[in-house]
Amino acid sequence: MQYLKLPDRVSTIDELEDLLSTPYPETISDLSEVDGDIMILGAGGKIGPSLSIMAAKTIRASGLKRRVIAVSRFSRGELPSRLKEMGIDVISADLTNEDDVAKLPDAENVIFMVGRKFGTSSEPELTWITNTYVPALVAKRFPKSRFIVFSTGNVYPLVPVHSGGASESTKTGPIGEYAWAALARERIFNYFFKINGNKAVIIRLNYANELRYGVLLDIALKVAKGEPIDLSMGYVNVIWQGDVNNMVLRSLKYAQNPPLVLNITGPETVPVRWIAEEFGKLLGKEPILTGNESDTALLSNASRAFELFGYPRVTLRHMIKWIAYWVTEGKPIYNLPTHYEVRTGEY
Repeated sequence: MQYLKLPDRVSTIDELEDLLSTPYPETISDLSEVDGDIMILGAGGKIGPSLSIMAAKTIRASGLKRRVIAVSRFSRGELPSRLKEMGIDVISADLTNEDDVAKLPDAENVIFMVGRKFGTSSEPELTWITNTYVPALVAKRFPKSRFIVFSTGNVYPLVPVHSGGASESTKTGPIGEYAWAALARERIFNYFFKINGNKAVIIRLNYANELRYGVLLDIALKVAKGEPIDLSMGYVNVIWQGDVNNMVLRSLKYAQNPPLVLNITGPETVPVRWIAEEFGKLLGKEPILTGNESDTALLSNASRAFELFGYPRVTLRHMIKWIAYWVTEGKPIYNLPTHYEVRTGEY
């Protein structure tokens, strides 16, 4: 097995983007077994751009002639140009608009990344439209396509911290409107997949990390700023976004009907206290810890995904070291807190 050569530090946006979008040899091999163009819906979000570019790099490396089509509202003006430079077809569309969805070109493979979490408490109707109505429109538009559907570990209940995390067979138990809307997204897709016979994989993800956002960055910033870190959600799972991208593209090979459900996250149940202390050592700051660890947390067991794809290439310690350097140097961040510490499901 070939492993990604990891740098000691990541110093520039270009280096970071390259790390996030570099396909592993296994990804190139697996995707060569999947026929057809790839359409990525919701490609303008945090994960979509690097996933789109990785798909384009993978297809180029395999020597195959296929299209990668990125669809989004594209609120970031520079993003479409960057995607086009990689040979990606870019379509600006509002996926809540039935006419825009109807005009989308056919694609044998659809990766659905559309979703809304933050702002649910203030505008719950928009969350439900995004997470339920849009899936229905898309599923009706692509009755023959192979699907990857992004979901979330929030569909599970909080589980005992020593349980190893919720597995795909754990009974769902959403907490809060966002989590219920996310489960509804899965149910709506499953309804249409049952009718139309689509092969699919449902990805329950938590939590993807890179240097500009994620749980690890949230904790690092609080350590650096001397802000208190709440320990009540005392344990988390984290995974490098580049590993997520590779697993998602590789999962196209395993699409089936009924859909295969895969938890995707890191292998460790990581104490928030330990993360804060590690950042404290690297940043030269004593973390301010408040509260006590609860007996339960939002945790997932990704052993099924590891059986298919192997373990993530980028380790927890690599992520921590890279983020500590990024924060120390004052590099750009998205300023989009994950609110991982929320236990009530209110976002």
